[in-house]
Amino acid sequence: MSHRARKVLRSMVLTVGALTGVAVSAVVFGVIPGAALSRASYEELRLFSDVLGIIRERYVGELDEAELLRGAVRGMLDELDPNSSYLSPEDYREMQINARGEFHGLGIEIAKGKEGFVEVVSPILGTPASRAGIRARDRIVEICPTVVPEDWEDPCRSTKDMPLHEAARQMRGKRGTIIVLRIWREGFERPRDYSLRRDLVRVDSVSGHFLAEGYAYLRISQFQERTTADLRSLHAELLKEAGGEFRGLVLDLRNNPGGLLEQAVSVSDLFLDHGLVVSTRGRSAEDTQEFFAHPEGERFYPMTVLVNEGSASASEIVAGALQDHRRAMLVGASTYGKGSVQTLYPLRGEAALRLTTSHYYTPSGRSIQETGIAPDIPAEQSEPAAGEEEDARGEEADADADDEEAAWDPGLRDDAQLARALEVLKSWSYFEGIRQQREARNRARTAEAPQNSRAPTP
Repeated sequence: MSHRARKVLRSMVLTVGALTGVAVSAVVFGVIPGAALSRASYEELRLFSDVLGIIRERYVGELDEAELLRGAVRGMLDELDPNSSYLSPEDYREMQINARGEFHGLGIEIAKGKEGFVEVVSPILGTPASRAGIRARDRIVEICPTVVPEDWEDPCRSTKDMPLHEAARQMRGKRGTIIVLRIWREGFERPRDYSLRRDLVRVDSVSGHFLAEGYAYLRISQFQERTTADLRSLHAELLKEAGGEFRGLVLDLRNNPGGLLEQAVSVSDLFLDHGLVVSTRGRSAEDTQEFFAHPEGERFYPMTVLVNEGSASASEIVAGALQDHRRAMLVGASTYGKGSVQTLYPLRGEAALRLTTSHYYTPSGRSIQETGIAPDIPAEQSEPAAGEEEDARGEEADADADDEEAAWDPGLRDDAQLARALEVLKSWSYFEGIRQQREARNRARTAEAPQNSRAPTP
């Protein structure tokens, strides 16, 4: 990887949690490129100037001209796609704070659904949204904010065709204040009201324990600045406890809305020893990049990855890379399908422009935008799922329980997907082919080593 690619990589983000957790697929901090305007563009700018002049002279109400112009910018970006937007200085600051894993709000990642309504990407475990029972793919049909804007005729407003930044703004507020979200979910006869009290949201991105003797469980709830370091540390701690070798590992990415791209790449690198992790493709050369794993990365042991419809963006990068390299088997449900990349351009006045500039692709060349990643082994979820209203670990196990696995992790009783992932790990035949392929690859590399004076640069 070139020095420049590494520099850009450190600034890429695959989901940014605003106070509500606005779902974004990738953000790259960059410099505004110069581009000459065509004659037609100048004509359109003249049209804009004419309209603005008429508004200044003849509009009956008082004008905030700065806000009027910002509204024009927002409208222009809304015409592009749901993820391109203008970030006010407040939104921009909050986005940077949220990437560090602590913010005030609901703990919910949102995106625009196909029919124009705001849709939940994922609730974050342990947050107001999670405790209230909000689920991935829930449709927020109406928002009833704490303070009703003056231009609203009713206390609630439909989110159909509501700009994503506006929905996020209405869901933000002071800690302790209450907001009502009107939710429609498959199986509901009519939308239901969910009352949520805003709170301080702290996202501990990595947790883990043993499911059974020698079988480790690692969960990543979001990809933050320290995710890889924390994962590496916990992995080493569990590995030491297991006597230096796992019999198997479950990596849980369910209801993980994403996060920093560099963390998705480096987490994948922990479990891979070669090859492409992810690529991005756009109109310009700057938006077309490839990121590779390194030889020192991987220890071999059977591995499954848990995914569901709340696994998005950075989660899908990790799941796609491990699946394409046949390093792990995916268990659960198809992922969200969030594969667009946005570039973040700082603007005057501490604001920013977020613009869709490319899509990302798995090592095999798959684009997951709006399609997601299908699991190798589909598994329906019993209630509750990881990241939903109740803690998936369930009640404390009886010390004298007959079920040996439940004594290690009582959540296995209630979490069908997790139980299935562990079952797959114990079925060694699933991984025998992977071991054989790895041994054959190592033999081939050993045979080729004398012919190569140095290893190729990724």
